[in-house]
Amino acid sequence: MGYTQTEIDQWMQVAIDEANQARIIGEVPIGAVIVKDGQIIGRGHNIREHAQDATLHAEIIAIQEACMVEKSWRLEDTAIFVTLEPCPMCAGAIINSRIPNVYFGASDPKAGVTGTLMNLLTDKRFNHQATVVAGVREAECAALLQTFFKKIRENRRKKKKKTGNFKPNRVE
Repeated sequence: MGYTQTEIDQWMQVAIDEANQARIIGEVPIGAVIVKDGQIIGRGHNIREHAQDATLHAEIIAIQEACMVEKSWRLEDTAIFVTLEPCPMCAGAIINSRIPNVYFGASDPKAGVTGTLMNLLTDKRFNHQATVVAGVREAECAALLQTFFKKIRENRRKKKKKTGNFKPNRVE
C-alpha cells in the first residue's frame, strides 16, 4: 500500500489533530488514525487519565473503532498513522489486528518498540509483520510532546514555589 508524501503528511495531520484533542483535555498529546482505501476508519487520542484505564492509548482506541467499522478484528489493507512511536502494548495490538503499514512521527526513547528499543513489528517470530515508516513530521510531533511536558514541569515548579516547598536548582 503505497502512499505519496502528500498523502502521508495529510493522514499524519489528522493524527496530529487527534493529539491536539488529547492536549486540550490535559492528556498526553498522542493521536492515531487508521486509513483504508483512502478513508479514515478509526481514530483516537489518549484518554487514559480521564478514564483511569492504562489501555486507552490513541492506537488502541483507533484500532477498536476500525474493527467496529470493518466488522472484523483483521485490519488487513490498512495503515495506521500515529504521532508517537508505539509502545509494546500498542505494537502488540497492531500485530494482533494485522495492520500491515505503520507510520509514526516522534521516536520514543523510553517505550518505543517499532525501531527505537527494538522492533516488534518486524520480528519474524510473530505471525504478522508490518512495514514501519518512522519520522513522519517528526519535529512537529515531538514539539507537541515537549511543549506539553514543559508546561507540566513549569506548573509543578510554580505550585512548589507557592506552597513553600520549592528548592531551586543548585549551581555548582
